Amino acid sequence: MSFVVRPARPGDATAVLQLIRDLAEYEKLLSECENDEAKFLETFFAPTPRAFCDVADADGTLAGYAIWFYSYSTFTGRHGIYLEDVFVRPEHRGAGIGKAFLQRLAERCAEEGLTRLEWSVLDWNEPSILFYRGLGAAPVDGWTRFRISGEVLAQFAAAAK
Repeated sequence: MSFVVRPARPGDATAVLQLIRDLAEYEKLLSECENDEAKFLETFFAPTPRAFCDVADADGTLAGYAIWFYSYSTFTGRHGIYLEDVFVRPEHRGAGIGKAFLQRLAERCAEEGLTRLEWSVLDWNEPSILFYRGLGAAPVDGWTRFRISGEVLAQFAAAAK
């Protein structure tokens, strides 16, 4: 199978959104998936986008996607890339697509003088963890991720007024 990693185009929205739903289902988070075509187009095709989407085009079929954005390290004083999602359809796994996504982002880091490429993985997702370790990636020990969202976020924001 041949494929090319390229930036998403507006016409890819429906296919990428299906891939996002497929990932959400795999991660047992489908009930949290609220993205739609309008949000997708607004996010990735705004005059100054804050997030970016690459896709793997396998002979006209979207086999996977990677969504990423720039991060910043106060310690290095330089930007990096945070990979929000990477997903490859099960039938296309093993063809090098996941590795190609990560290599393309690593190339971008090198070209732009960025200091790191980071992402998170669910602790139960052993196949992905093994894949990432096989690429030379290492977990960042000693950090716990926190989140405020939904009603708690709304209440916290309202309390600031």
